[in-house]
Amino acid sequence: MFPTVREVIALDPVRIGAPRLVAGESGLDRPVRWVHSAEVPDIATLLRGGELVLTTGIGLPADDAGVRAFVNDLAEVGVSGLIVELGRRYTASVPRVMAAAAQKAGLPLVELRRPTPFVQITEAVHALIVDAQLAELRATEQIHQRFTELSVEGAEPAEVVHQAAQLAGCPVVLENLARQVLAYDAAGDRAEMLLDGWEQHSRRVKAQPSGSGRTGYDPDTGWLVTPVGARGQDWGRLLLRWPASGTAAGRPVDAPLATAQGPDGSWDEPDAGLAAPSATPPTRLIILLERAASTLALGRLIRRDAEGLERQLHGTLLSALLDHSLPVSEVALRAAALGIQLERRRLVGVVVRHRDESLAAGTEAGQAALRDLADAASQALREAKQTGLTSAVDDRAVGALLAVRGEEEPALEAFAAALRRGRADTLLIAAGSGVDSLREARRSLVEARQVAEAARHDPAGPDVHRLPNVGLPGLLHLLRDEPRLQTFVERQLGALLAYDAEHPRDALLPTLRVFLEHGRNKSIAAGAAHLSRPAFYERLARIERILGVDLDSVQVCLSLHVALLARDALRG
Repeated sequence: MFPTVREVIALDPVRIGAPRLVAGESGLDRPVRWVHSAEVPDIATLLRGGELVLTTGIGLPADDAGVRAFVNDLAEVGVSGLIVELGRRYTASVPRVMAAAAQKAGLPLVELRRPTPFVQITEAVHALIVDAQLAELRATEQIHQRFTELSVEGAEPAEVVHQAAQLAGCPVVLENLARQVLAYDAAGDRAEMLLDGWEQHSRRVKAQPSGSGRTGYDPDTGWLVTPVGARGQDWGRLLLRWPASGTAAGRPVDAPLATAQGPDGSWDEPDAGLAAPSATPPTRLIILLERAASTLALGRLIRRDAEGLERQLHGTLLSALLDHSLPVSEVALRAAALGIQLERRRLVGVVVRHRDESLAAGTEAGQAALRDLADAASQALREAKQTGLTSAVDDRAVGALLAVRGEEEPALEAFAAALRRGRADTLLIAAGSGVDSLREARRSLVEARQVAEAARHDPAGPDVHRLPNVGLPGLLHLLRDEPRLQTFVERQLGALLAYDAEHPRDALLPTLRVFLEHGRNKSIAAGAAHLSRPAFYERLARIERILGVDLDSVQVCLSLHVALLARDALRG
C-alpha cells in the first residue's frame, strides 16, 4: 500500500535535487508510511517508524559521536530512510561517520546535491500514499463484497478458488493436509506447470506467518500461504503464487536487487529505483487470500453433514467421465493432483448398491445409507491397497473407478471382500469390463451400472457380478426400454391381463406364474397355490381358453415364462 524508498527517490520532486545513494542499499524497499522534515537531533523520540526523514543537517551535532547517535536513533525507531540536502551544513557530501552508521544499520541514506523544496517532496509522497490507500480500500471493499456473495450463495470450493484467482490475477491452489489438490485455478498459466509434482513442491513451501496473522509468504518459492479451517481445526491450505509469472518488473524472484545508480553514483536514469519489486506481497493479496480461506471454512461448516471435499471432487470426475463434461486429459490431471494415477493403469468401473429396496431414494434414511456406503467404498479401496475414484453416482448407488495395480480379478475380489466385511449379503457389487485407457473408462462404468440394475433380480450370484453373470431376468431388465420387448409382452399376456382387469378377485396371472415357476408340475404348483388339484386344473384350462394356447407345449410355456419375466422387468 505504501511506496518504497526506492520509488520515492524516483519521483520528479526528488530527482530535481540530483539524489545519490550513499549507504543502506539493502533498505531501499522499505515502505514509506509518511514524510517528516526535521532539523533537531532528537527527532527520533517523536517518530513511530516508517517515516522518511528530510533534513538539511543544520541542527545536527558537530561531533562524530552525536552524528552516529542521531543515525542509530533513527534506525532503532524504524524510520524508512534519511535524505540530506547538501549546501547548508554539508557541502561536498555527508560526513563519513554518518554514511558508515547508516550502512551498518541498513538505513538508506541519500544526498540531494542540488537545492530542493522539501514541501514538494512531502506533497508528492503524501499524494502517492493517499492514492494508494484509496485504491487499497476500494480493492478491499471489492474483495469483501465478492466473498460475502459467495458465502451467501454457498459457492463450491472450485468457484471460491476461481474468484480468488480472478481478483488476484495469480494462480491459486486449495490443498488438504496431505498436500492433495482439492481445487485450483491457474489464472491463465498452464495447469500442467502448476500441478506437476504438486505434493513435492508443496512440501518445499515454508511460509512463516508474520505478526499476529496466520498468513505467511515464502520468497524462495513465491507462494503466499494461509491455513483453511475453523474452530481450531485446520483441514487445508490456500496458496497464491506471487508474482504469478515468477518475475516482477522483469526481474527473477531470486535475482539480487539493482542499485539503480549511474557510474558516478547518482540516480540519473529515467527508471532509476524502479527495477526491483517489494519483497513482500501487497496487503490486498493477503486480505484476499484470508477472506477466501474464511469463505471456504464457512462453506465447509455449512456442509459438514455433506460429502467431504475429496468426495465431491471424486464425484465431479466420475460425472465428467460419464457425461463428457470435462476433457479426459483434465480428468487425468485433476485425479493425479489428488494422488490418483489413472493413466497407464487397468481401469475397472464398479457400482455398489444396497439390496434393501426399502431404503427409498431421497429419504433421510436412504441418504444416510448412501453416505455410509460411499465411505465404506473408500475405506475398502484403502484396505485392498488399490486406488481410484469413489462417489455416489445417483440417489441409490455408489460408483468407483478402480485403477488396478496388478491382476484385475484379484484386485476386484479384494475390494469386494473388504466392502462386504461386516455387511454379509446386504450389498450388490457389479463391475464392468476392464479397459486400458481413460477414454474407455465410461464404457466400463456404464456397463457396471447396467449389470448392477440387472443383478437386482438375481437373489443369488457371485460376489462381484460381471456381464457374463447376468441371467435372463437381468438381460430382460437391460432391454426393458426396447419397444419390441414391450410388444412381445402384450402379445403373449395381453388377453390374460385384460381378463384380470375385469375380474380382479379371480385373477389368473398368479396361477400361471406359480405353474411356470414350478416347472409345469401341476400337483406341486397346486400345493404352492394353496388350491385343490381339480380347482387348479380348472384355472389352467381357463387360461388356455383365454390365451388360445396349449400349456402342455414346452415352447408355449417358455414364451409365456419369458413374457412374465419381461413384464417384471418393465414394472421395475
